[in-house]
Amino acid sequence: MADQAKKRFGQNFLHDKNMVAKIVAIVDPRPTDAMVEIGPGRGAMTAGLIEGTGHLTAIEIDRDLHQALTDTFGERLRLIAQDVLTVDFASLAEQAGQPIRIVGNLPYNISSPILFHLLPVADRVVDQTFMLQKEVVDRMVAPEGSKTYGRLSVMLQARYDMERRLIVPPGAFTPAPKVDSAIVSMWPKSAERLQVRNWRALSELVTAAFATRRKMIRNNLAAYLDRLDLAAVGLKETARAEEIAVEQYLALANQLG
Repeated sequence: MADQAKKRFGQNFLHDKNMVAKIVAIVDPRPTDAMVEIGPGRGAMTAGLIEGTGHLTAIEIDRDLHQALTDTFGERLRLIAQDVLTVDFASLAEQAGQPIRIVGNLPYNISSPILFHLLPVADRVVDQTFMLQKEVVDRMVAPEGSKTYGRLSVMLQARYDMERRLIVPPGAFTPAPKVDSAIVSMWPKSAERLQVRNWRALSELVTAAFATRRKMIRNNLAAYLDRLDLAAVGLKETARAEEIAVEQYLALANQLG
């Protein structure tokens, strides 16, 4: 097996068996699941997932890892040799004939792009369980008013219910990263609970709002103010981006959309 982790793929291989068991227990894989793993690496989590489901689809860009994974798991593992940001997850759900469950130790260097790549297919997903840099997970679940609350928080909280589950120390990996990691569970909100009419309008609005965190929204949202009724959602023009709740951003986006 390719022993050297590759920097260009942001690889940190999980090796702590106790931690692997805890993560697999959180996922709780079942034989009826259509499971997709992002970045199986050396197969630490893959073994536990396959034990529960009997079969698995895994996306692994590093072809040097494929042979050992195939030798270990055989026909129970379907490997996709592709950059995860180019994978059509809606198509995977279609092939499975049911919504998919997604699990992964996400490369830190592209974790946010992966999360945004998955947003449009949330209606084809049962749940997502990811290992990410703890700081990223803290941003994902941050409430308004906190220093870590930002664009990532708003966009993901608009679409998912999320929970930080477990802290994973650097020593659980080879090579050990310089930061703590964390497990986050994500459950897409049902159609009835979604308040977004136009995701593009929301994305543009939130991006503009957080462009300069210290500025008031009358400055950051100047281009939109003639189409927004801030008072209707309980906001003053002097509010700052991190003071605005997810529900208020949704209401503003719906005024635009």
